[in-house]
Amino acid sequence: MSDSVFHGYDQAGLDWEYDNLRKVPDAEPFLKVCADGSARARAKGSPQRNVAYGPSAAETVDIFPAVNADTGPAPVHLFFHGGYWRARSKDDFSCVAHAFAPAGAITVVVDYALVPAVTFDELVRQCRAALAWTWKHAADFGGDPHRLFISGHSAGGHLTAMMMATDWPAFDAALPADPIAGACGISGLYDLEPIRLCFLNQDLQLTPDVAARNSPTSLAPRSRAPLLLAVGGLEGPEYLRQTTELAAAWGAHGLDVTVRILPDIHHFSIVAQLDDPATPLSRLIQAQMGLNAG
Repeated sequence: MSDSVFHGYDQAGLDWEYDNLRKVPDAEPFLKVCADGSARARAKGSPQRNVAYGPSAAETVDIFPAVNADTGPAPVHLFFHGGYWRARSKDDFSCVAHAFAPAGAITVVVDYALVPAVTFDELVRQCRAALAWTWKHAADFGGDPHRLFISGHSAGGHLTAMMMATDWPAFDAALPADPIAGACGISGLYDLEPIRLCFLNQDLQLTPDVAARNSPTSLAPRSRAPLLLAVGGLEGPEYLRQTTELAAAWGAHGLDVTVRILPDIHHFSIVAQLDDPATPLSRLIQAQMGLNAG
């Protein structure tokens, strides 16, 4: 009998829980939805492309204008892409602008350097810098810094939670204590200990200390903004545990946390919903932002 590695899983079992491409054999059509939608968003959305928020080549954002914005500054939605912190880029997720632009929000899609080109801590720092830049420059592109919402899928869900756990004035004295108006983690990863113990750590090289200080379940939320945690019902036990344990941990700190388990949805179909403003996930985030798609 194989030895338990984490929560009763042996090594093969734990690896399986986090190997999404093996778990979802029909992932390709949903990846194509994101790819095609992203190309369409860049072609028709007139974004400001590759705007620098930091000194390195990876530290850039794409800014997609709102389609039906009311008079005055528009709310801003900042999105962090997934890829297990080691793959993908903002260009793979331009499609998320389709969820927010028709509802009247500006969409900012973040790029960041990947592990192992940078350390895990540096990756998180870059994402904090992206949020700080967006808050400080929102008015420059027609946005309202007081209505800055954030979301992210998979590893991006983790990064979203890390933004909620950030001491912002300590990071950047120009920022208020709570620059975030609302947040949504989408099939996110909030406890990095199983990540450290599975096959992913061959690339990530997480130590126990790095995993602990970057695990939102072990941190207290600094933001008091409402948090929506969306997860596909077909994700599997570990992804569901990741979501429910963060909800319990941060709910115990008095945070307003809502969990939505979307039935018959897996790891790739959930993010593909953001290519369409009328899907359940898009509607949930629009409602959090106080918007309705046109």
